[in-house]
Amino acid sequence: MASGRSPDTIPQIFIMRFSLPLALLAVFFLASCAEEPPPPTTQHHRAPTYASTQPQEYPPPQQPFNPNGPVQATTTPPPVVASSPPPAVAPPTKVAKGDYPYGIPVPGKPHLVESPYSPGKYIDVEGFPPGTEVKDPYTDKIFLVP
Repeated sequence: MASGRSPDTIPQIFIMRFSLPLALLAVFFLASCAEEPPPPTTQHHRAPTYASTQPQEYPPPQQPFNPNGPVQATTTPPPVVASSPPPAVAPPTKVAKGDYPYGIPVPGKPHLVESPYSPGKYIDVEGFPPGTEVKDPYTDKIFLVP
């Protein structure tokens, strides 16, 4: 042995030099195998702030838009619907689509309309095709998307 080290010191040097990295590797390996508990699920559901007076379908039935159809007067409100629930035996009657006025488009804002029932109040109708019935959140009245 020309290096001057005894054969017993070589394994000791090997153990001392690599014991810390091996211990860290073992800790990381065991930590990656540990099962983490699932994150707590919190439901962020807000109840609607308006009471529905009509049964609603989801998604609403899509109606074709007729640009050449009759023009609806925006000043006539729809007929007053009684606030009592309909009898359980008779199916609820649906108001004809022509009885609702159209919202007024806001210039320069493609997805905003002004409600025919609450002037000066803007309503976002993005994602609703033209002719779809939407509810004015300020008055709970139905109008059509222009």
